Amino acid sequence: MFGEHHYRVTATWTGDRGTGTSGYRAYDRDVTLSVDGKPDLAASADRPFRGDRSRWNPEDLLVAALAECHLLSYLHACVTAGVVVTSYTDQASGVMRQDGRGGGAFASVTLRPQVTVADESMRDAAERAHAQAHEWCFIANSVNFPVTHEATVTVAALTDAREEGSA
Repeated sequence: MFGEHHYRVTATWTGDRGTGTSGYRAYDRDVTLSVDGKPDLAASADRPFRGDRSRWNPEDLLVAALAECHLLSYLHACVTAGVVVTSYTDQASGVMRQDGRGGGAFASVTLRPQVTVADESMRDAAERAHAQAHEWCFIANSVNFPVTHEATVTVAALTDAREEGSA
């Protein structure tokens, strides 16, 4: 399937304290991100850049986009390989480096998916599916830094037996 897809997001600055950007400390970095038909997302700068740590920041969103894209691509790869995934959690992390001139860039993102499959016979295909997911991930294909994977695949029947043994 070939095609071009368009995505629209409205970013509205909501951090005017009454004097606009009259000074570096005179305004909040609060932003509302909106997409038609979806709940608004409260965003801000990261805390070191005078942002609100209770809101999503662009760096969080980039790492989240990579983690979710891999997850969704992985589930598709597993379906095509006949692998039944029963659980998937990722503890993703990214490293961003400032350049000392006010800018910077991400150096890397590491995804750490912990996947549970239904049967031992699916383990090898489940492990291989991460490479396919990486090839299919639109977001990973769009960034100019390495996105690596440290995946763990377990089997539901073995996981359940271990939990019963410890009870």
